[in-house]
Amino acid sequence: MNKKSLMGLAVAVLLPVFCYLVLKYASDQAVDMPRKYLLDTVVTRINNGKTITDSIWHTTANIRLQNQLGDTVSLYDKQGKIIVADFFFTHCAGICPKLTANMAKLQQSFIRGGDTRKKIDTSIVQFISFTVDPERDSVPVLKNYADRFGVNPDNWWMLTGSKDSIYKFAFEELKVDKFSEEPITPDFVHTSRFVLIDKKYQVRGYYNGLDSVSLAKLARDIGVLMLEKDKKEKSTVFREIIDLSWLWLIVVSLVIFFVVYMRGRRKING
Repeated sequence: MNKKSLMGLAVAVLLPVFCYLVLKYASDQAVDMPRKYLLDTVVTRINNGKTITDSIWHTTANIRLQNQLGDTVSLYDKQGKIIVADFFFTHCAGICPKLTANMAKLQQSFIRGGDTRKKIDTSIVQFISFTVDPERDSVPVLKNYADRFGVNPDNWWMLTGSKDSIYKFAFEELKVDKFSEEPITPDFVHTSRFVLIDKKYQVRGYYNGLDSVSLAKLARDIGVLMLEKDKKEKSTVFREIIDLSWLWLIVVSLVIFFVVYMRGRRKING
C-alpha cells in the first residue's frame, strides 16, 4: 500500500473521532455555567516559574436539624446532589405560602417523563426549607404544613431545631442578607431568596422565589449544574473514545469500504 493509500486510510479512521471530540468540546465550552459566590480567599503560588492565582470559594458548613418526619438529618447527608434552600415560617401570612407553592412547583417539575404514577425523580435535587421560627414550628407543625402543599419528603426537607444554628447558617454560611433585595434584620430571617448550592456545597446563585423570570433562571441553572464537570478530575477522553461503539462501527465500515475500493482499483489498473 503506497503512502497516498495509507494517508487515506488514516483519514478514514481518525476523522470521525476527531470531529466528534471537537463538537463535544465546543458544546461543553458553550454552556454558560452559574457563577460562584462567597469568595473565601485568593492563593498565589509559583508553578514552573509562573505565578498562578487560585480562588478559594466558600464551602457551606454542615448543619444537623430535624425534618418534618422527625428524623435528624444533615446537609452533608445528600452527597452528589444539587441543593435549593429557602427560609420560611408556617404562620407567615405574607410571602411564605407563595414561596412554598413555588418550591412545590419546582419539585413537581422533576416528575419522570412518561411516568403515569407521577413519580418524582429525587436523585438530582434536594430541596430544603429552614423555619426561622423553630420555637413554634415543631415537627408536627411542619408535617401538617408540608402535607398542605403536597411536599414529597424524599427530596424536600422542612427543618427545625436550634434557632441559633439556623440563623448562623443563614447569615454566615449562605449570607442571605448580603444578596437580598429586601432588608433582613439579624433578629428575623425573612427573605424571598432561593439559594442554589452545587454538589461541592458552594453557593452558585440567589433567586427571587416570588418572580417567575428568576425562577425560570433557577430551573435553567439547575440543569446546567447537572452537566458540570470537576476540572480536577482526570481526563476521560480516552475512555470516551473506547466507549464510542457506534462511532467505531462507522470507522470499521469506512475501512472496509476503503480496502474494497483499493482492491477494485488494483484489478482495474492491473
